Formats: sequence, structure tokens, C-alpha cells
Amino acid sequence: MFEFVTAAYADPRFVWVGIATVLLSAGSFLAFALPLTGLAARDPAWARRWKIQNPRGAGALSQEEAERRGILVQGPRMLRESLWSWARNNLCMLAVTAAAWPLMSLSGVTLGPLPESWWWLFPLQLLFCIYLDDFLYYWMHRAMHSRWLLANVHGRHHRVLAPWAITGHYMHPVEYVLTGSLAFVGPSLLGAHVALLWIWILFRQWEAAEGHCGYAFPGSPTHWLPFSHGALHHDAHHARVRGNYAGFLPLWDRRFGTTVRDYDKMLQDWKAR
Repeated sequence: MFEFVTAAYADPRFVWVGIATVLLSAGSFLAFALPLTGLAARDPAWARRWKIQNPRGAGALSQEEAERRGILVQGPRMLRESLWSWARNNLCMLAVTAAAWPLMSLSGVTLGPLPESWWWLFPLQLLFCIYLDDFLYYWMHRAMHSRWLLANVHGRHHRVLAPWAITGHYMHPVEYVLTGSLAFVGPSLLGAHVALLWIWILFRQWEAAEGHCGYAFPGSPTHWLPFSHGALHHDAHHARVRGNYAGFLPLWDRRFGTTVRDYDKMLQDWKAR
């Protein structure tokens, strides 16, 4: 057992698959989220066509009313608390990754030269990771809406009704670690190259930032995928709290009967712009 653990930490994958992946995840989210947050804060006229919120929900509340109801409104406080949550959660993820590495080292994620067929293999593997993760996230997120978990864990994320991109990492550390762990499942099952893992992590962090940015830009990479509604899907979840538990693919909620009640009208209104 001791030899197995020491060999796991001596494996160069500990640095490149474990530690570097967490750092890439944290840094890329910030790189995506800060410009989108700045855009929402400035609210330029050219972008209003694609704005999802009107504003509604928390945006219509006074600071005093929001504090009384425990809601985090758009503004400097939301930015400060979200940045603190980003730092704390990624430190927790780094610690958990380091502690759990002997188990994670059993995954098939590889280093070394790229496979000769990477140019067609990587797109297929990326699609597998995207759709598998959204399916797994659907069930985890739906479980988070059970009474105890919503009150003690997931409720922190739902202090945000009208999100900014930076709130994508505003959540309880337990939820953050679980969400991050799901993203590792696909590459592990595939025995993917670390480069594919990193490409997938970049896409996942773009999804996290875009899903909370308050805008549904039709040119976003998430709109290129079959069945995807991009930021609209998750924004509707924040507005209504119940329903739309998948990340950005509506097919799981439609299949299992958990679509937000008036979501089709929201979608039609957006398409009519």
C-alpha cells in the first residue's frame, strides 16, 4: 500500500493531470468570467438584444430587501463574494485532488505524444465528455434540490437570481468539488490524452461562465452543439429555482419532466429577437 501511494505521487501525471488541471480550470474560468461580468456591469446598448434578464428577480429589489431575503444582487458585493468563493473553492479542489491522487491515478488519462488520429479522435471524445457530464450533472443537480441539500449546500448558489458570469463558481465547497469531480469522469473512462482533458476543461469553464453571464449570444460555442440552448437553459433555472437541472442541454429535463414551467415561452421570446 505504501509503495502504491509513493509511486502514485512520483508519477508525473500527478503534476500534469492533477495539479495543472485544477490550475487551468481556475485560471480559465476567471479569464472567461471577468470580461463577461464587465460586459454585464456596463450593459452596452449593442448587447441588449441578447440580454436574458430584463432585469428581473433580484435586479428589481433594493439592497435592503435583498439582504432581508438573503439574495445577492448584481453589484460590487456580488463581485467580491464571488471572487472569494472562486479562491476558496479552487483551493479546496486543489487539496482534494492532491489527497485523492492515488485513487485518481488509476484513471487511464495519459501523457506522452499525441495519438496519430487526434484530429478526429479528440472531437469525438470531447462530444462524449460534454454529453456525459451534462447527464451526470443533471442528476447531481436534481439531488441538490432535495430539502436538506438545498438548505445546507446548494442554497448558497441560489442566493443569486439574476447572475453575473463570475457567480459560476459561487457555491458551497462541497458542491464545487462534486461538480469538478464529474468533469473528470469522461476523460477517465476514455483513457484520454491529457491534452483532451485540458480542452474539455476549457470548454466546461466557458460553459460555467456563459451559463451565468445573463446573455444568450447565438455565436457562442455552446450553441453549435445539437440540442443545446446555451445560457438560456441555466438562466431560467436561476430565475425559477425549480426545474432545468441540466447544465445547458434541454433533452434531459424534457425526458424526465423537469423543464421550467414557462421555459418554452422564454425560448420563443428569445428566438423572436
